[in-house]
This record gives sequence, C-alpha cells and structure tokens, in this order.
Amino acid sequence: MKFLIIRFSSIGDIVLTTPVIRCLKQQTPGAEVHVLVKESFRSIVIGNTYIDKVQVLAHSWELMMHELLLEDYDYVIDLHNNLRTWRIRKALKKPFYSFKKLNLQKYIYTNLKWNLMPEKHIVDRYMDTVSKFNITNDGAGLDYFIPREYEVNLNDIPASHHAGYIAIVIGAAHNTKKYPVHKLQSLCEKLDHPVILLGGKEDKENGEIISLPDPVKIYNACGKFSLNESADLVRKSKLVVTNDTGLMHIAAAFKKPVISLWGNTVPSFGMYPYYGVNYLQYKTGSPYDILQVNKLWCRPCSKIGYNKCPRGHFKCMENIGTTEVLQLINKRLT
Repeated sequence: MKFLIIRFSSIGDIVLTTPVIRCLKQQTPGAEVHVLVKESFRSIVIGNTYIDKVQVLAHSWELMMHELLLEDYDYVIDLHNNLRTWRIRKALKKPFYSFKKLNLQKYIYTNLKWNLMPEKHIVDRYMDTVSKFNITNDGAGLDYFIPREYEVNLNDIPASHHAGYIAIVIGAAHNTKKYPVHKLQSLCEKLDHPVILLGGKEDKENGEIISLPDPVKIYNACGKFSLNESADLVRKSKLVVTNDTGLMHIAAAFKKPVISLWGNTVPSFGMYPYYGVNYLQYKTGSPYDILQVNKLWCRPCSKIGYNKCPRGHFKCMENIGTTEVLQLINKRLT
C-alpha cells in the first residue's frame, strides 16, 4: 500500500508526526510512505529513514498536484486538515483519514478559559488517524534524523564548550512564546556552565544582548547554523532550556533533559515534550520540567501566539523567575 501523509508545517508539528510515519512503515507489510511538507520545512524530513519519498508544497500548486496524481496513492493521511489539504484530498479522490484539530475546544479555552481539551498528547491524537489499519503506538517516542553533512564539527564552537554545554533556545515563532531577553541575560550570567544560545537570524541581536555579561561562556549561535545543525547542537548538549517551540520537540526526540518555559500557550493543548512510554518506563522521574504561571486569568490567550502581549503586562513569562529556572538546571546537572 502507498500512503501520503500530509503535514505542511511547522517544525514542531512535523516532528510530532514522526511516530505515525515510523509505525505505519514498520507495521504495514510493504508500505510505501510519502510525506508532503512545505518546501521550507523539507530539511526536517530529508533524513528520515522511514520515509520513501518527500513531496513538497512549493511555488506551483498545479505541478505539485500533477506529481501527486502520478503516484496513485492508496490512502491519504491528513495530519494538517485545512482548506488546502481538503483541496488535495478532493483532487486525489482516494480514501483518507484526517486529524481532528479540536478548534472549537481551543477557541473556548482561549476565549472563555474553559478547558475542554482531552488529556491526550497530540502524538496519540495523530496516531488515531491510522488506527483503522491496526497501527498502534510502539512507544518509541519521536524521531529526528540529521544527515551526516549537517553534523557540527567541534571546531565550529568555542573550545570552552567542548567538554559540554547547556543549550538555551531563545527563539520562537511568536514573541509571546519567548522568555524575555533581560531574564535570559540574568539566567545565563548566573549559570556556572558554558551556554550555547540557539535561534534563527531574527534572534541574533537578542543573542548578542544576552551574551554581553560573558561572551566567552555564553556563545551566541543564533543565525550561524542551519536548522539541522542547530538540532545537532541540541543532540550534543547536556540539557536544553527552551520555549514552546520546534527545538523543544527535537530535544525530546533525542531524549535530552528539557526545561520548557510556557508563555501564552499551555501544555494542555497537548504539545508538551513527548518521549514515548518505552523511555519513561525505565527512566526515574520525568525527563522534562514545565515552568508556567498557573491560574493567570488571561492565559492561554492564543493557541499560537502574538507579536506582543495583548494585555501589555506579559505576566505569563515575566512571572517565571530566573531563580526557579536556575534551580531546575542545577538539579538536573547534579
């Protein structure tokens, strides 16, 4: 059987689909698995050994549809479920199973603060889409494959960090998901361990500010490495401190200890770090910590995020103390 799995974006969402890809490939005899993503996110899946072919949504919708029609898929697994994926399903005219996004429940939660979300991780909700094929979750957690050419050479980071470092992810898709710069600067200054700051080119300036107290100890890698190279830096780190963002899920895929900082979004949406039951069965204690401001009346204010706090106070992040973060870091490193 030939399957097309659709998840256009973004980094974290695509990483969270990897258990579906793996289980479908391994548990369906002779399965051929293709994955459709946006061209800008192709690097996330190019190394995945459970994917037979990567299809991309690029500039030409007509060319993409022509290539998809030529494949003559048996089934479509729609893990994005929006208007564009509906158009694809309609054009392919193949049996499909789509992911339930629970937009109504999210709307009620963000606007009325009534939490009607199921106590179920989004990975397990993704897995429900392939249950008709007798596919079960193998408990192995997330996958992330880094092609060899993207592995970071030790010479590309300071010698002071060769013996080990803490990776701190300062970027996120929206500002209301980001731990404030002044707090990150204070945290990094207090740490007794080398630090690598991770983020995109848009985070480079903030990285420079954060590293000002000690540019040797605090290495600003924002914008200097590709996504896969940043993932490799996560893989080689001792511990990851991160906002609710894609590198948090990549860290979980590598089974790294994670301290996650939550602003306007909440773990109850079902996208907290996911390690798989196999790992949790032999791991003493949780491999991750969640820091959030509980019982804040305006939180969650969005299922995604904003450029700035709609209320102007940003208490959801400002009220997460650096001392609390520092204590969790030191506890996990002892």
